Amino acid sequence: MDFVRATDLYKKNPTEENLRILTDELVGAMTLNEKLDMLKGHAMGVTAKNFLKNGRFYNAEPYPAGGCKRLKIPEILFTDGPRGIVLRHSTCFPVSMLRGAAFDDELEYRVGEVFAKEASAGGANLFAGICINLLRNPMWGRAQETYGEDPFLLGKMGVALTKAMQDNGIIACPKHYACNSIEDLRFSVDVKADERALHEVYLPHFKKCVDAGAMSIMGAYNRVNGTYCCESKPLLTDILRNKWGFDGFTISDFFFGIYNAARSFNAGLDIEMPYTFRYAFIGNRVKKGDISKADVDVSVGRILRAMLRTFSKYKKYPESVILSKEHTDLAREVAAKGMVLLKNENKTLPVAEGKRIAVIGRYADKINTGDHGSSNVFSPYTVTPYEGLKNRFGENNVAVYNGCDTKKAKETAAGCDYIVACVGSDWLQEGEFLVNMGNVKKKPKGSGGDRVNLHLPEEDVALIKALAECGKKLIVNIMGGSAYVINDWSDCADAIMMSFYSGLEGGNALADIISGDKNFGGKLPFTVAKDAEDYPDFRHIGTENKEIDYGYYHGYTLFEKKNIEPDYPFGFGLSYTDFEIRNAACKKNADTVAVSAEVANIGKVDGDEVLQVYIGSNNAEADRPVKLLKGFKRIGVEAGKTEKAQIDVEIEDIKFYDPESGEWVLDGEYTVYLGTSSSNAAPVAKIQF
Repeated sequence: MDFVRATDLYKKNPTEENLRILTDELVGAMTLNEKLDMLKGHAMGVTAKNFLKNGRFYNAEPYPAGGCKRLKIPEILFTDGPRGIVLRHSTCFPVSMLRGAAFDDELEYRVGEVFAKEASAGGANLFAGICINLLRNPMWGRAQETYGEDPFLLGKMGVALTKAMQDNGIIACPKHYACNSIEDLRFSVDVKADERALHEVYLPHFKKCVDAGAMSIMGAYNRVNGTYCCESKPLLTDILRNKWGFDGFTISDFFFGIYNAARSFNAGLDIEMPYTFRYAFIGNRVKKGDISKADVDVSVGRILRAMLRTFSKYKKYPESVILSKEHTDLAREVAAKGMVLLKNENKTLPVAEGKRIAVIGRYADKINTGDHGSSNVFSPYTVTPYEGLKNRFGENNVAVYNGCDTKKAKETAAGCDYIVACVGSDWLQEGEFLVNMGNVKKKPKGSGGDRVNLHLPEEDVALIKALAECGKKLIVNIMGGSAYVINDWSDCADAIMMSFYSGLEGGNALADIISGDKNFGGKLPFTVAKDAEDYPDFRHIGTENKEIDYGYYHGYTLFEKKNIEPDYPFGFGLSYTDFEIRNAACKKNADTVAVSAEVANIGKVDGDEVLQVYIGSNNAEADRPVKLLKGFKRIGVEAGKTEKAQIDVEIEDIKFYDPESGEWVLDGEYTVYLGTSSSNAAPVAKIQF
């Protein structure tokens, strides 16, 4: 029996019993050394090749792990993400935060299909770009890699990407498990979270991906309740496998995820990635009895089962699919659908035909697709805001100044009717902390990592205020990974929008939106505060106390619980048209609560609206959020038309975790809310259990 034969037999009879038999036979045919090699990353040679052949260090070619030539067991071939396939010169999509703002899990599935094809074409069979860590505080530098602040939103989007990858034969690997949302101290921070907060706030999106069939999970660098995540038996075994029934394999985060081979392996960590450091001597640990041979067999069996389940669907795509027009067109579509309109006084937008536009700011004509760490996608081109607007409105109608000098900016704007100020952040201000090797005491300027503060850079604010004096229509386009505090300058702007990091076709998508060729439909996947102090606590480099409490409340649940008014609520986003929600109703079924409504477009242009269902417990004796997002649906409605929509909320999703019993329980009565943001969601009905 070899792997090729086993795969053929599994395809013919894809039952769990047959899978168990085939896996046991393969494991039984392997020597101990072959089994131990299955637990190791083998990327050292590939890294050298990446640098010499491609001129870059990280993941230009897939990183291999495991494999057994004698039994024709292929290597696991890793590629990173999540804004596209990191390998070679793939299609750079908008960051996950923008895709979260689209509130469209069906669209995310289509994105995943492209990722799977380009991963295959690049030679990979495992995708570790499903980042579903929860945004607690916008200071987090890698917020751009996830979908937002809400566990339900994270779960829906993570499930869509997981299913798309594995439906196409690529092992899906959600990350970073768990509570990973501080970058500068990622190797040393110790997150304290009680059992209820863990299960209800920081873990449910991981469970949803497991329930959807994810065959791999990546552990995080940080500690949770005193233990490194890649050495945590409570996380890797007690919860992931025993509570949730996860049957796949786990991998370490890279380089510094594992400190002790026996502790990690016995906790439930299967593969050390991308090189073998601690697991290099795992054979000695077996000989000493620190690790049992039986447990090695179990671990190898998990890896092989995941490979058989997934690779049986694998299809090899040619390199020609990478950067195909179909893929770049989808990147453009996604970018436009996720951009969020925050302000539009006197219908400043869309820009009228024949008007002249000045594109001004540090990012007016600069490639700015996100951080330069492990998520960087090396596309051969990127359309900047200036290029996109020039493509749409004509070279003679678009002027550009790529900088923040207010005198030069005003000179550029002098002959124009509209100003598009491109402000925000880039890879130097936020992203993966590129110099952090775990022992940096002071953060160098311009090194990525967590944000220094939540306001725009001083030069951006000065530019906006200066441009407001020009007497032109001022549109501020914020580029960045998550929320900013903007009320120190927002009165200066006629229109404000967020384009996040919008990928290789971002400039064209910006033009699609600003011109009115397409309509805004994106919604904020986070809460925008009036004051940075309204967000939960955070830790920066130089902080002596490496412990931090990840409490039960954050985001809109914290704002509502403390009765704090946000500047812009979670789920908020304007459009060029107006909608009315009519005839809302709900019905309790055996397993779901069906919430229905009519969405009427009462404006003059077609548009998309996002219906959002929130559910709140009426249990006055327990500490509960006011309400929680439990369903959403993006729906397109033509001008003057009405569409019906129904959102089915799983009853399992409205349960609360009982730490005493370790079970999920229903409260007696709930209120169902429906709206288009967390702030305007109105009660529809009460339901009893």
